[in-house]
Amino acid sequence: MPEPTLPTAIIVIPIVLAMLMVCLVMIKPSIVKDGGGQIVGFCALFLLPISVGLMGGLIQSDHATTTEYCLSCHIMDDWGKSLHVDDNEFVPADHFQNYLVSQDRSCYVCHSDQVWYGGITAKIRGLKHVYVQYIGDTPEPKDIKLYDPYHNRECLQCHQGARSYEESRHHRKEADMLTRINTNVLSCMESKCHDIQHNIEELDDYEPDEFWQETTN
Repeated sequence: MPEPTLPTAIIVIPIVLAMLMVCLVMIKPSIVKDGGGQIVGFCALFLLPISVGLMGGLIQSDHATTTEYCLSCHIMDDWGKSLHVDDNEFVPADHFQNYLVSQDRSCYVCHSDQVWYGGITAKIRGLKHVYVQYIGDTPEPKDIKLYDPYHNRECLQCHQGARSYEESRHHRKEADMLTRINTNVLSCMESKCHDIQHNIEELDDYEPDEFWQETTN
């Protein structure tokens, strides 16, 4: 059995304390009659449960940025598979396999504005995802699309300022090309430059040995 992690302990300890305090109040109600007892009762019934809820939410929120979390839903299997296709024309695969993004948070790094982490519209969409997952009809993987065109800011958060990006001849074919990329006028993904992303509909064209397997030393 794996050892409890620190975040787990942070949640469990206050829960145990809250339960002990509630039991104490139930066994000896008179304890809440004096000032100290009222503080104990307040902590048991309100302060500790709220604290546990907030800490649990923060820890789960951090976990939601992991690749493991994103791919935990079976409908995302093909997207996970696309990260391992042995073809550097696939932008996500190239970044994932060459550690250009953190493999542990590869989905979040490139989709930082999605669902909970985006604006109010993205959060509302996140609620829709919960509804679809548990109540509605789950779409086919091929039918899943981005709500909005992919924004260059996701690329620029890493590449802007890098010499390989700023001085690339591909980004300077025209006098104002770099400016148009930096202002999202010219899309990185839709301008026939980096237009091969996950392309899950093409994965069946690859043989099993054409998918990268990470080796461990």
